[in-house]
Amino acid sequence: MVSRKKLQLLCFFSMVILAGCGELAIQDPESLLFPGFQRSEVVGFVAGLGTTFAALPDLIAMLKRRSSKGMNPRMAAIMGAFQIVWVYYGLLIASRPVILWNIIAVATNFFSVRAYLYYARRER
Repeated sequence: MVSRKKLQLLCFFSMVILAGCGELAIQDPESLLFPGFQRSEVVGFVAGLGTTFAALPDLIAMLKRRSSKGMNPRMAAIMGAFQIVWVYYGLLIASRPVILWNIIAVATNFFSVRAYLYYARRER
């Protein structure tokens, strides 16, 4: 267990480090790769690529097995429902990466639930 003194020191050093990071902020927000995009959007697209397709291996495995075994449709349904909220949030803040990747993720999760229901029905 961490002592109170060690925890206080850790918090203090974390604050010092965070306070000193102001100079590391990107001064020029325009992207070098895509002039119409800001760097934050490019980073958002790259990050969205990874998180959007994180559920894809389970879907591919289910399609190869042609079986619903090992798949939890509630997880995909819950993720899909909250990704719809992320799409709405992306529209509110006008963030192209948030909107694009979450629309793709909603479709992927919808397809996962649909495939699960199809294979579960066939297995009965």
